[in-house]
Amino acid sequence: MLKKRLIPVLFIKNGHIVRSESFSEHKVIGNVVNEVRRYNEWDIDELIYIDISKTEDHNSGRNDHNIERVESIEQIIALVAKECFMPLTFGGGIRSLEKIERFLKIGADKVVINTLLFESPSIVKQAVNRFGSQAIVACLDYRVVNGDIRFYSNGGSVMQPHNLSDLALLIKEIGCGEVFINSIDNDGASEGYDINSIKIFADLFSVPIIICGGAGSSIDFEEVSEIDSITGIAAGNIFHFTENAYPRAKRDLKKRGYKFR
Repeated sequence: MLKKRLIPVLFIKNGHIVRSESFSEHKVIGNVVNEVRRYNEWDIDELIYIDISKTEDHNSGRNDHNIERVESIEQIIALVAKECFMPLTFGGGIRSLEKIERFLKIGADKVVINTLLFESPSIVKQAVNRFGSQAIVACLDYRVVNGDIRFYSNGGSVMQPHNLSDLALLIKEIGCGEVFINSIDNDGASEGYDINSIKIFADLFSVPIIICGGAGSSIDFEEVSEIDSITGIAAGNIFHFTENAYPRAKRDLKKRGYKFR
């Protein structure tokens, strides 16, 4: 059995780290670079940043605590990559092959693709061919609507017609090396992961799967850990607001016999 990864996710909105809930409520909680320094101390498995800004404005305001002011997402990636001691994944607002290339050159190890996957899958395929499947992560934001799993793009605002089987086939044909699956309804709720849907996802994808959305305690991590084919468990708020949450969770999971890095 492959060892699983426990992965913090940080959401960027206009130059700041924010707490996210249901993809619609956002509260500023920190500085983009100070946060990565904290995670360095915890020796985490991987770090994912998702830009959820609706505009290109990423002005963090004045210089603060020896951290220079940021004015673009590219500057944020470069600063974070300089400080980051673990694999770094970036996503959000990617609409072109040129932007994928720019993010990877600046310092991202992988990029997360959502809207482009639906609107221009051929561009995502080009990215896989040029940069390798390991660098391209397909992102599926979803809701359960009347018992059906429905997928969304454009920051969770546009429902797509694709069903799960169609998307699994599309991602396989494109050649993405990983899938990041995020529950919109569970985002920020701290009520646990959507285990029923996760089990369905686990049976369909042959590439590594990262699950996100809903963690409120280490027990929630345990429930997902029971599903063998899920290789990454991601969370945001629990790591931001609970003291030493990451090292404690990793320690508890290992004590209970779960295989983590």
